[in-house]
Amino acid sequence: MGLGKFKAGLLAGSTVMAFSLPAMAGNITGTIVDPATGKPLAATSITIPGTSYSASSAEDGSFTLANVPEGTYMITASRAGLHTSSTRVTVPKDGAVAVSFEAYSAALEEIVVAANRYQASSLQMNASNTVDVMSAADLEHTAVHNVAEALGLLPGVNVMNTGQSFVGGVDGASRGEGMFTSIRGLNGEYNVNLINGVNVAQGMPYSREVQLSLLPPSGLQTIVVNKTSKADMDGDAIGGTVDFRTPTAFDYNEPLMFSFTASGRLETRAQDYKKDSLGYGLAGEGAGKFGRDNQFGVYVSAYYDIRHYANSEMGAVMESTCCDNAWAFAVANADGTNPSGMDPAKNLETTGFNVGVSSGYTERYGGNVSLDWQPDDTTSAYFRLGYAVAKTEQNSTLSQLVGMGVSYDQIGSTGLYHPNIQYLSTRLWYETNPEYSDLATAQLGGEKKWGNWTITPNVFLSWGDNDRPNHIEISTRSTQNDGNGFAYGNSTLATYVNDLPYPLVSSQVISQLGNVASLPARDRGELTEQYSGQVRGGGKLDARYDINAGPLDYIKFGVKYQDSQRQVTNRDWYNGNFSDGRTFGSLGIISGNYSSVYPGVYNWSVPVIDQAALFRLYNTYASASNLDSCGSLYVNNWNCNTQKGTEAVSAAYVLANLKFNDLEVIPGFRFEHTAIHNTYWVTPHDSDGNELAGHWGYNATHYDEPLPSIFANYRPDDNSVYRAAIWTSYTRPPFVQLGGGSQTSISNGVTTITEGNPNLKAITAVNYDVSGQWETGHGGNLLVAGYAKQVSNYIYDNGSTYANQISSGSSSVIYKHPTNGGDGQIYGVEISARQKFQDMPAPFDGFGIGANLTRQWTSVNTLAPGLDKNERIQNAPDWMANIEAFYEKDGFTLDLIYHYTGAYVAQYDYLGQGSSWDDLWVRSSQRVDLHAGYDFGHGVRADLSVANLFDDISYWSHIGKQSLAISDVVETGRTILVSAKYSY
Repeated sequence: MGLGKFKAGLLAGSTVMAFSLPAMAGNITGTIVDPATGKPLAATSITIPGTSYSASSAEDGSFTLANVPEGTYMITASRAGLHTSSTRVTVPKDGAVAVSFEAYSAALEEIVVAANRYQASSLQMNASNTVDVMSAADLEHTAVHNVAEALGLLPGVNVMNTGQSFVGGVDGASRGEGMFTSIRGLNGEYNVNLINGVNVAQGMPYSREVQLSLLPPSGLQTIVVNKTSKADMDGDAIGGTVDFRTPTAFDYNEPLMFSFTASGRLETRAQDYKKDSLGYGLAGEGAGKFGRDNQFGVYVSAYYDIRHYANSEMGAVMESTCCDNAWAFAVANADGTNPSGMDPAKNLETTGFNVGVSSGYTERYGGNVSLDWQPDDTTSAYFRLGYAVAKTEQNSTLSQLVGMGVSYDQIGSTGLYHPNIQYLSTRLWYETNPEYSDLATAQLGGEKKWGNWTITPNVFLSWGDNDRPNHIEISTRSTQNDGNGFAYGNSTLATYVNDLPYPLVSSQVISQLGNVASLPARDRGELTEQYSGQVRGGGKLDARYDINAGPLDYIKFGVKYQDSQRQVTNRDWYNGNFSDGRTFGSLGIISGNYSSVYPGVYNWSVPVIDQAALFRLYNTYASASNLDSCGSLYVNNWNCNTQKGTEAVSAAYVLANLKFNDLEVIPGFRFEHTAIHNTYWVTPHDSDGNELAGHWGYNATHYDEPLPSIFANYRPDDNSVYRAAIWTSYTRPPFVQLGGGSQTSISNGVTTITEGNPNLKAITAVNYDVSGQWETGHGGNLLVAGYAKQVSNYIYDNGSTYANQISSGSSSVIYKHPTNGGDGQIYGVEISARQKFQDMPAPFDGFGIGANLTRQWTSVNTLAPGLDKNERIQNAPDWMANIEAFYEKDGFTLDLIYHYTGAYVAQYDYLGQGSSWDDLWVRSSQRVDLHAGYDFGHGVRADLSVANLFDDISYWSHIGKQSLAISDVVETGRTILVSAKYSY
C-alpha cells in the first residue's frame, strides 16, 4: 500500500499532500499522515466532485475510493482549518497514481468550524493568538440552556444570570439561566461579539452588552473566544472577542446532508410547584453542493424550542433599597448609625424580605442560511443570514414581610442601641417581566486571489432589540395600626436556617401571609413599556500580499467602516389606588394558589394571579393622563426617558508577518475613529421650581484611538507552541452615560442640572499575554496562559443610573454627571488540560479526564467618593474551574462535569453609604452536570443531559463580603434534556 503525506498547517504557509497510490480494479487507497509527526489525520474528506465517490479518512488515516472507473478526475481533499484543495488525476487500468496537493491553510479569523474536540484543539494549537475553541461536539455534550452557559465551560469566562437592564437583580436571576459573560475579569460590554465574523447589534438599553441567552446551542458549529486581539481585529475588545460560527455546505464531506433533532426537557423545580415543567425543541439543517465540480453550496438550518419554569426566590437585598429600605444595624448609635469600631457589614440585619415564585416560559426560534460559491481555488463568494428570537413571559408573585416604624432602644447603660421593629406589614406584590429579544445578522462577501494578492471584501448588517413591552404590577398590604400592620416590638425579624432568614413571627402573621385575598385592594395596576434596539451596518476590505522574501512572509492591511443607530424608551402609567374598601380577593384576578411559596423552606401559600384578568382590571381604569414616567407634564413624561443616538466607527490597520525559522513575529498597528451623536430630553424648571415643557437636547463625542500591537509565536515542533503578545485596546462608554436625559431642579436659588457627560474618556488598556501549548501525541494536550491588563479610565456598569456621579459648578449652578474612574489592574493564570487514555487496553482506552482552572487578581480605583482605592473589578471572580471525567468509545459517550465560580462584586456601594463595605457580592457557586449519548449508527444518535445534578443554589447575592444577613437567593432545581438526532 502506498503512503500518502499530508502536512497540516492551519495558520500559515502551505500544505503539501502527496499520495503514492495504487489504482487497481478502480480502487484508490491510501493513508494520510502528518509527515512531521507521523500521526494519522482523521476526518479528512477525499472526494471526486460531481460523482458519488467520496471517503473520509479513519482514525488511522486510511481511506478508500472504491470502484473508480478508468479516466481523468478532479480529486479534492478537505479538512477543518484548511481550504479545500483540488488536483486532476488520471486513473489507468493498472499501475500507480501520484497525486500532489497544495492547499493554503485557513487563518483562524476566517470562518473555520470545528466538528469535534480534536479539531477544536488543532485550531487552538495553530492559531497565531491565544484562543479557546468550543466545537459542535462540545455543545452537544452539555445540558446548558444557551450559549452564555456554554461559554462558562471555557477558562477565564464567568457567566452572570442577571444584569442591570430592564430586568436585573433577583428578577433576572429567577429565570434560572445564564445571560451575560465576562472574559478575563471584564464585563460583557468590554467584549466584542461576532456571528460569522460580523459585529452583532447591541440591543441592550443601558450598556454595550449582548444578551447571549437568546442564542441556543443548536445551529452553532463552533465558538471561538479570542483572548488577544491582533491589528486586523476590532480594537474595542479589552476582555475578548467571541465569534459564534455556523456551518456552510463546504464544511461537510458529503455533497448532500440533512439532520433533524427532536428534544424534550423537564424542569424539576416547576414540578415542585405542580406547574408546567415540560418543554421541547425541534431543529433541522440541510446542506448541499451542486454545479460543476460542486462549486455551489447551500446550507439552511432552523430551530424552535420552549421551556417552562417555576423557580423559588428569597429577596432581602431587593427590599433593602427604595422604597422600603428594610435594613438596620443590629447594634447602633442612637441615630441608627454603625458604632465606631464595628464591622458594618457583619453588623447588618434585615428588617424585611420577600419570598416568592417566578414562573413563565421562554420561547426561542430562528435559523441560519449560507450560500457559497467556490468556482476554483482562487475565488469564493458567500451570503450569510442568521436570525434569533427569544420571547419570555415571567410572572413573579412575592409574599412580603416588612418591618415598619423602626426606632432604637438603648441597650442597658452601654450607650449602644438596638432596633425596635414596632410593626410588621404583610404584603403581596405581583409583577411581570416580559421580554422580547431578537438578533439578526446578514453579510455578503468573498475572497479573490491574484498571484501574491488576496483581497477579501465584506458588507454586513445587524439589528437587535431588547424590549419589555408590557410589564404590569399590582400589590396589596395590611392596613391596621394606621397602615403599619401587626404590632411587633422586637429587635430582630428573623432567625437563620441554612443561611436563609426565617421570620420570628406569630401564627397570626403567617396566616395573614397566606391569606392575602382578605387584605384591602390597594392600587389599580401599573404598566411600564420599555423598548431598546440598535441597527448597525457597514463594510470592510482586507488585502494580503504574500512576499516570501527573507523573513517577511506577508503584509496585510485593511479598512472598515460601520455605522449604527439606537433608541431607548421607558414609559410608565399608574392608575392610582382604590378607596372604596373592596378586598384584593374581590378584584377577580386570583385563579388559584401555590400551596407553598418556597417548597421545603417557606410553607405558607400565595395566590396564582390571572394575568389576563389583571390586564382587564388595569384597562378599566387606564387613561392617557395616568402617564407618570418622571414629571407632571405629559410631554415630559412621554419623552424624558427616551434617548437616541448614532455611532460611526472608521478603522484602518496594517500588520506584517515575519518568520525567523521557528519564530513568527506579527507587528501591527490599528487606528479607530469614533463619532457619537446623542439626542436626549431636557426637562427644565422655572425659578420657583415649577416644571416647564421640555425639549430635545444634543451632544457629541469623538474618540481617536491608536492601537499598536506585537505578537510572537515560537514553534520548535508540531507538538508545541509558545506565544507572547502585547497589544492595546479600548472600550467606548455606555450610551446612557454619554447622553442620558437632562433634569433641572431649582431649590433655594440653586439650580441643579443632572445629565450625561459627553466628555467621558474611552476606557483604555495595555494588555500582556504569554502562553504555552503542548500536545502529547497520545490523546493529550495542555495549555498554560498568563495575562495582565493595565486599564485606565474605568467605568463600571451602573444600569440606568449615572456611574461615579460627581458635582461641579458654582454656588448658584451645580452640575451632576457621570465621570471616569481611575486605573485598574488584572492579573491571571489559565490552565487547561485534557487527556484521553487511548493507550490503555480496551475497553479502558475510552476513559479520559479534562480540566481548566483560572486564578485572577483584580483591583481598580473607581474614584467614587468613599469607596476603597483598590476595589475588586465588577463581575470578576478570583477562581473559576471546570473538571471533567469522560468516556468515549464505540459510539458511546459519557461526561461528568463539575463547575465552580468564586465570589465576585456585582455592584458597588449598594446601600448608598458612600463606602465599600456595602458592595453587593455574588456568592461562590458550584454545579455538576451529566451527559450520556450513544450513536446507534445509520445516522441515529440519542443524548441525555442533566444540568445541576445535585440541585445546588443557582444564584446567591448578599450585601457585604463577609455577611449573608441580607441576601437574594434563587433555587431553580435540575434541568433534564433528552434528544434524538437523525443525520443523513
